[in-house]
Amino acid sequence: MRDEDELLTIGAFAARARLSAKALRLYDRLGLLAPAHIDEVSGYRYYRVGQVERARLVAMLRQLDMPLARVAEVLESADGPGSGDLLAAYWGDVETRFAAQRTLAAYLRARLSGRSSEMYEKFEVQLVDVPGHVVVTETRHALADELPVWIPASLGRLEEAAGTCGGVAGAPYVLYHSAVTMESDGPVESCVPVADEAAARAWAAAVRTGASRFRVRVEPARRLAYTRITKAQVAHPQILAPYEAVEAWMRREGWEYDGPCREVYFADWDAAGAEDPVCDVAFPVKRG
Repeated sequence: MRDEDELLTIGAFAARARLSAKALRLYDRLGLLAPAHIDEVSGYRYYRVGQVERARLVAMLRQLDMPLARVAEVLESADGPGSGDLLAAYWGDVETRFAAQRTLAAYLRARLSGRSSEMYEKFEVQLVDVPGHVVVTETRHALADELPVWIPASLGRLEEAAGTCGGVAGAPYVLYHSAVTMESDGPVESCVPVADEAAARAWAAAVRTGASRFRVRVEPARRLAYTRITKAQVAHPQILAPYEAVEAWMRREGWEYDGPCREVYFADWDAAGAEDPVCDVAFPVKRG
């Protein structure tokens, strides 16, 4: 028998792998590291010496707070070059999340220190009257980290549909019917103005099922209070500041809410640089 095929009791294996028996039972329950043999009579668990490295790898990946599904992916490719790429991709996601959290912490620190007004002064708020128009829309519930993928995909679908609805007749926008955070999922509605209401309703009827996300409606004329932001400022949590800046301006100037807040995307996103204006953060308003 090769040394790596030698069977060890769970206690001996735990000592060799520098893990606890409790951790090994957890890994087994999660499907990450099963015993090589379980005695049918006694129920004792035995592991092969050759499983030591896998056990240590699981433990180290979990120390990185890697989700179980991602751990399983790395383990499946542990003997190939792809495992390193999977780990690099995961850690890149972690660093991106930490960067966003660092930005949010700085933003909250400024708020808690009473310096909110300094942040709001960076944003110029203006009023604009928008005439009524027909929109094709798609609605879904989404968390904040899903929006960077869903919004462009959804607007792309609607802009393609607009080709059969008389063409795109204005800047696309996204409505937030309720808060969207990492814990609250909206819903969110993407909207593309179109030129031909009859054609739009025919399109909606053709694609509609009982649970269809697609709709057509006439958006009424509104007055919007808005501030213009750059591509870099669209990212969460940077985008929180312009939203609150517009709301602070509304309170100061005596305006009330008149509908869901929105982001109006008026520029070519892919062609824009980080400091190029691409979006208006806007609130429909009315006098109290």
